[in-house]
Amino acid sequence: MASSSTLLSATLPPRLPSSSRSPTSHITTTSLSVCSNHHNKRINLIGVANRNKLLCFSTKASTAAGMTTEKDVQVFDSEEALSISLAKYTADLSEKFAKQNGSFTVVLSGGSLIKSLRKLVEAPYVDSIDWSKWHVFWVDERVVPKNHPDSNYLLAYDGFLSKVPIPSGNVYAINDALSAEAAADDYETCIKHLIHNKIISVSESSGFPKFDLMLLGMGPDGHVASLFPGHPLVQEKKKWVSFIKESPKPPPERITFTFPVINSSANIALVVAGAGKAHPVHVALGNGEDSDVLPVQMVSPDEGKLTWFLDKDAASKL
Repeated sequence: MASSSTLLSATLPPRLPSSSRSPTSHITTTSLSVCSNHHNKRINLIGVANRNKLLCFSTKASTAAGMTTEKDVQVFDSEEALSISLAKYTADLSEKFAKQNGSFTVVLSGGSLIKSLRKLVEAPYVDSIDWSKWHVFWVDERVVPKNHPDSNYLLAYDGFLSKVPIPSGNVYAINDALSAEAAADDYETCIKHLIHNKIISVSESSGFPKFDLMLLGMGPDGHVASLFPGHPLVQEKKKWVSFIKESPKPPPERITFTFPVINSSANIALVVAGAGKAHPVHVALGNGEDSDVLPVQMVSPDEGKLTWFLDKDAASKL
């Protein structure tokens, strides 16, 4: 399938491998593809066999749209215990989808999420996961060069991608040579190309791309991806990928998946650690209140499953 995007030779960090992609690829680079109130809370205290997990409960919560969604909430004694559980969760889904579909589509975010994936690059997972089946995307990205300190790609490369043998052609970064608007359009074109090639599936209910696993962090203000409280983009219903030029958090220019794409995922993990994020967790999962509807409250998968991974500090107000 022909692509409308411009071929790019990206300037990447000097550590990156020098393998090149086929000229038929979507974009060519030296190393990668560019492209509530809760009710009926059921609490199970985890016994001696798993002291690191404080509690696990299912909750039916009212979302920002007034819908009710079931959430699996897991609270851990420490971020270290959280990261161990997150690794097993991710590895199990990798095995499931690799066998079922022949591929595993994973969407990363920035911030502390990458640190929480660190156990995947250790035994037993680094050797047992079939990394050749992984296809990696970003839920949002800053429109900066890939070797810039603000780049989510660079963060993921340093902390994760450089340590596992995912084929370079299966890593889909944005074309940072373009403007924010053009980069968003180009990334959406890339996703459509991969749907055509049956790498990414489509949600039968929404018609939006259906990624196997969406790994989300959350900011202290309750933002997810580059969808911020009160910003018009949180209401976007048609576009798959959009752009922002006046982000309230620097850098100002970014691209981001929209909520219809996020909520069409088969699995969503919301990974939140630290006392600084306890308030939005309380709003999303408890009876806390905020002057605005928080974007994290709008994470509500249409057909998939939402799992929260919290450390005890993030859950301290529940």
